[in-house]
Amino acid sequence: MMKKLNNDLISESVLKIGSVNEVRGNKIIIKVDKEKNAPHLIYEGEIIKNVSVGSYVKITKGFNEIIGKIEGEYISDDKNLSQTEYKNFKDKIKRFLNVTLVGFIDRESDKDDVVVKFKQGLKELPLIENDCFLLTQDEFEMIHSFAKEGADLITIGTLLNETSVSIKLSVDKLFASHIGIFGNTGSGKSYTLAKLYHELINKYSKSSKFQNNAKFLLIDFNGEYAVNKKDETIIIDKEYKDRYFLSTSKLDGDRFPIPESEVNDLTFWSILLKATEQTQKPFLDSSLSKKYLIEYTKTEDGLKNLIFNNLALILTQGSKNLEKDFHVYFLDELLKVNTTECVIFSNLKEIRNRIRANLIINYGQNIFFGIDNSKEPQKFTDNLKSVVFELEIHVEKISIFSKIRLQIIFNYFYVILKGFYSREHIGPLYNRVETKFNQITKVFKIDSEDIINNKKPLTIISLNDVNVEMKKIIPLVVCKYYYEYFKKNNLSRDKYLNIIIDEAHNILSRNSIRESENWKDYRLETFEEIIKEGRKFGVFLSLSSQRPSDISDTIISQLHNYFLHRLINNKDIEAIGRTVSYLDKVSFDSLSILPQGACILAGLSADLPVVIKVDKINEGYEPYNETIVLTNNWK
Repeated sequence: MMKKLNNDLISESVLKIGSVNEVRGNKIIIKVDKEKNAPHLIYEGEIIKNVSVGSYVKITKGFNEIIGKIEGEYISDDKNLSQTEYKNFKDKIKRFLNVTLVGFIDRESDKDDVVVKFKQGLKELPLIENDCFLLTQDEFEMIHSFAKEGADLITIGTLLNETSVSIKLSVDKLFASHIGIFGNTGSGKSYTLAKLYHELINKYSKSSKFQNNAKFLLIDFNGEYAVNKKDETIIIDKEYKDRYFLSTSKLDGDRFPIPESEVNDLTFWSILLKATEQTQKPFLDSSLSKKYLIEYTKTEDGLKNLIFNNLALILTQGSKNLEKDFHVYFLDELLKVNTTECVIFSNLKEIRNRIRANLIINYGQNIFFGIDNSKEPQKFTDNLKSVVFELEIHVEKISIFSKIRLQIIFNYFYVILKGFYSREHIGPLYNRVETKFNQITKVFKIDSEDIINNKKPLTIISLNDVNVEMKKIIPLVVCKYYYEYFKKNNLSRDKYLNIIIDEAHNILSRNSIRESENWKDYRLETFEEIIKEGRKFGVFLSLSSQRPSDISDTIISQLHNYFLHRLINNKDIEAIGRTVSYLDKVSFDSLSILPQGACILAGLSADLPVVIKVDKINEGYEPYNETIVLTNNWK
């Protein structure tokens, strides 16, 4: 007992650094003992680091032990020092530390044992003259142990300045949350993202429950996580992931499978065609939902009747405001549905040329094969019908996409001819149809394949070869499809979905000038709903970006855990300071000087903000993003 008491006294005498000089809420000032101004101390035969900015101190108040973080220091002259006591200049200096209180050491009885834990927050404040100590190694490790005993852990890295202390995080606290990974290019954010999900998926990949209940969807804008279709193992082995290399420039790129029910959805087409709310969306709704359009586009005779009816309307009831060759324009639009891969109307061009060659246009007195519609209207239309019904139509070749395109074409000409809509209002949407359908059919396919419920936990969608416009549309379509599925089918929350968006500023920016405000608002509102409501349905977002200032403040402020790499731009630093509430002053001030591979971890999974060095990923699993070494190719 006497030996233990002596050890405690020695420990206190060595580790004691000073006393509380001033208390202002959770901000206190500690006066450092003059003999403790050396940079290092010797304790139990080891050299230990003395107090420094960013380190921790322990303040004792009776049996209570309060933990504070040193955020700054300053010195002043000791005016009470007498001339006889003055021997050295350092004797004249008084050293003070600015400390913010962050938590306390709690001792709880557990049967016969006493459990010692660090807890964030304060239950009481220190008093002036309370003694202050350096932390022992055990205490230091304890406050950096963020997970409960018995929790499933993954190791992310080590403390940057204390590499002997590993940072282990609770799987539940980290991944049942929204995650933000931010940093300038080359700072290591992509590596951190790959490390997080490599550790997690690798830990559980062989578990059948994990395969059945966990899904990770990674939107890869720059091809850093999916490089080729062979044996590439970025993040995880090939057998545990699906990869889709989408392309708008090639015909042989992958196509992402979506069910037919999704393609018949108004929201799907509103997103793809960027339909405005007031006029274009109602027109689109009628194109998709009119029963006669749905039924007539299923059969050869139905399609012939639709073509004939629109031609008859143009030639017998058309307004004088229409172009003279409006009927040719209509037939040319149908011809565009034919592709080199699939010819639906095999002789439509010949029929169009026959009609054009044998029709004399005089509004109110059109003559077809010598028959005047103003004098013999029935004979005129019968003659027109007989020509139209010579069409050869391969209904079996009509895909779901082509069927919907035909419905939009037929409905567009019908509502314009009837005067239900103005061409100025719905014309811009209709003019986007051809381009959008060509792009859509390159990146999507109708398939009953259920990739949401297959046993491969990771799905990577590479957008590296997709044009800028579709790079904004595809993630929205796919993420909304996944979110709506979980919203309807995961009320018991036994399933888990993590949507991972790399370079998230590409689709979550408010500053884009390439698109209308309505479309931008819709896109942001969709992701804001996911980040606000997704937790209820087991859906979480992980965002990685080099420009946090471009991302909506609403989205950044809703994140729960942050991995903050080096940020140089003032706007980016300000965005983090404005929206991230977990950072202390020391951590915030160090954002611009972090070395490559180091980041600040802050949020619900860590009791305190800490600067960590991310561990290396096992060889072969790292992202494809290394900076080119120029001289390797130049000499």
